[in-house]
Order: sequence, then structure tokens, then C-alpha cells
Amino acid sequence: MRDHLQLRMPTGIASLDPLLDGGIPPGSVVLLLGEHGAGNVEFVQSSIMHLAILKRNKKADESLLPGGIVYVTLTRMQEDVLREMALSFNPDLYTQLAEEITFYDLSELYFDASIVPPDWYREGGSTIKRLQRRQHRESGDILAELVRVLGGCSDNSLIVMDSLTEIAPSLTGSPRWHAFVAFLRGLQQVAKHRNITIYLPLTSGILDRSQELEIADCVDATLLFRWEETGAQRRQRVMHFERFRGVMPRLEEKDLVKFAVKISAGEGFEVQNIRMVV
Repeated sequence: MRDHLQLRMPTGIASLDPLLDGGIPPGSVVLLLGEHGAGNVEFVQSSIMHLAILKRNKKADESLLPGGIVYVTLTRMQEDVLREMALSFNPDLYTQLAEEITFYDLSELYFDASIVPPDWYREGGSTIKRLQRRQHRESGDILAELVRVLGGCSDNSLIVMDSLTEIAPSLTGSPRWHAFVAFLRGLQQVAKHRNITIYLPLTSGILDRSQELEIADCVDATLLFRWEETGAQRRQRVMHFERFRGVMPRLEEKDLVKFAVKISAGEGFEVQNIRMVV
């Protein structure tokens, strides 16, 4: 039992995993709350990029790697996501990422509920396809569709939802907010039962602080990404572990709760140095 509790799923970020005793406890739901451009998006991209490489090259214990990498997007096409990662880090990875990552594109359901014209985000298709889309639009609900998609993912997977910022703001102040919170709490439960690790990026400052805290209360770990002024009109990206169930006490014992980070084309997201919270 002790050995089972000590298992970690690597993030794939070489400068971070040793500080986390190998990575993240499997079955964790991780909120990546970040200021604009502060690094939470690059954390996700770097993690799945390196994990895809490890899985393809079999350079890590396969029992610790996620069985599959699933990317759920609400407003972006698969091609757009892959192209951004390839341009940001390594164009040679494009094909490898496409083969190792399973994409679920829910953009049609998202945009069908908006004023965006259909020809902006999809091709016309046949009459049958148009009728199917219409039926899907009339009966569809974004949270229900997320439940269906996530329910179909394999056990021991890593799932990325890109991102909560595209869902949460439209639900605030309505009864649907309570359904959203219930969805997050259910997500945490199913993650434990099926050993699924989930990344939930969220841009800070869009929701009220109370709503951010309500979301944070539904997850296992909250990582904050923000900018700090360092003098001489320079800014530094900082990652701060605000909460991490089952891990935080050991991090605090070692003063491993706040990190200066950088983003490079070669490695992506990197921890530069360890910094104590004052």
C-alpha cells in the first residue's frame, strides 16, 4: 500500500519532476490558474509535449506514464493547437504529437450557442450532416457533452481541458454555475476511481475571486502563475504551489512552494530556481 501511495505520474518537465518526487500523484485534478502570459498554458503544452516524446521513445517507466493523452478543446481546432506547439517549441514534433495525443473538438457545440456564423468554424457538409448538427445543437449542452467525452476516456489517462476560461464566465450568476461546480466535484471523484490526471487551465482575473476560490475548492492542486517585478523594468514569471493535497506538507518542509520559471524554445516550461515564500 505504501508503494502504491508513493507512485507519481511525471509531468515530463525535467526541471520540475525531481522536486515533486517524480511528478503528480495519479488521479489528481490540477487547476492551473494564471495571469495572462505568465506560463500556465506553456506548462500544459510542455508537459504533454515531453510526455508524448517519452511515450514514443519509451525512455521512462511505462507503468508511470499516462496510458493516453487526451486534449479537449472548446474553441480551437486540433490543427491550431498542434501548429502553435510546433511553432513554439520544435516543428519536428508536429507529426509525433498528432499521433500520441487524442483530440476531442467541441467547438461546434460551443459556437452553435453563440452569434458566430457557422461558416466561420465549420464546412457546410452534406444535408444529412447538417441535420445531424442541428439535432446535436438543439439537444446539446456543453457540460453534458464534456461528461460524455470524459466518460469515454481510458483509465490512467492524462486529460487536458482547454480551458475553463471558455466555460465558467458565461455561467456566473445563473443556476448553471451550480451545475458547473457539481461537474468539477464529480470530475474529482471520477479521477480517483479511474486513476485519471486532469489539467484545468484558467486565466485569473476574469472571474471574481470568490468564484476562483470555489473552483479551487473542487480540485486537488492549485498552481498559480503570475508576473513579479524584479527591478530595472523587468518582469519574472513565477509559479506558486498554493495547494496540493497529499503533497503540500513535504513541499513546505523543503521550502519548495515558489519557483521562478522561464519558457524556452528548446525545453518549453522550465523551473529556474527554487524560491521560498516570505
